[in-house]
Amino acid sequence: MHEIIELLKTLLADPDKLMNWITDHGGLYLVMFIIFAETGLFVGFFLPGDSLLFVTGITIANTMSPFENAAANLIYWMTLISIAGILGNIVGYWFGNKSGHLLMKRPDSWLFKKKHLTQAHDFYEKKGAMAIMLARFLPIVRTFAPIVGGMAEMNYKKFIKYNIIGCLAWVISMTMAGYLLGEIPWVKTNLEKIVIIIIFVTTAPVLFKMFFGRKKQEA
Repeated sequence: MHEIIELLKTLLADPDKLMNWITDHGGLYLVMFIIFAETGLFVGFFLPGDSLLFVTGITIANTMSPFENAAANLIYWMTLISIAGILGNIVGYWFGNKSGHLLMKRPDSWLFKKKHLTQAHDFYEKKGAMAIMLARFLPIVRTFAPIVGGMAEMNYKKFIKYNIIGCLAWVISMTMAGYLLGEIPWVKTNLEKIVIIIIFVTTAPVLFKMFFGRKKQEA
C-alpha cells in the first residue's frame, strides 16, 4: 500500500509522467480500479479522482486503442470508467448497510477517521438523496456518502438512480474537459498548474466546512 501511495504522489506531481505511465502500462484499466476504490472503499478517500479523470481525458485524446476511431475510444473508456465508479458506490452502500454500525465503534487510524463518516452523514442529511449525486464532485465525501447511504438504509432503487446519474455526470464532465482542453497549447504547457487548481477547487468546499465547522463548534 505504501508503495502504491508513493507511486501516485510521484505521478501526480508530474502530469506528463502520469500520461506516459498510463499509456505504457495499459493504465486506463488501472484508472478504472482507482475510481472504483475511491468511490467505494473507505481506504480510497485519499485518491485524486478529479485530477486523474482530467489527465485521463488528455490521455484518451492521444490514444488510439482499442479502436482507431477517436469518438469510439472516448465512449469506450468513459463507459468503462463510469461502470467502475457505479460499482464502487454499490460496494460502498453494501458495506455501509452490512457493517457500517461497526465503523463508528472503531478507533481512528491513518486510514480511517470517524469525522469523515460524520461529514458525509451531515452532507447526506442536508441534501438527502441528491447527496449521492452531488458527493461525486467532493473529494473524501464521495468515498463515504454511499457508505452512509447504506448505514441509513436509503431506498436502494433511489440510491441506484442517483448513483448512476452522479457518476455519469462526474466522469463525463471531468474526462471531457481533459479531452477537449488537452490539445490547447497553453493547457499542455501548464498542465501541472491546472491539476493543482482542480485539486484546490474540488477540495476547497470540504476544507472550508472542516475549518469553519470546527470554529463554530468551539464557539
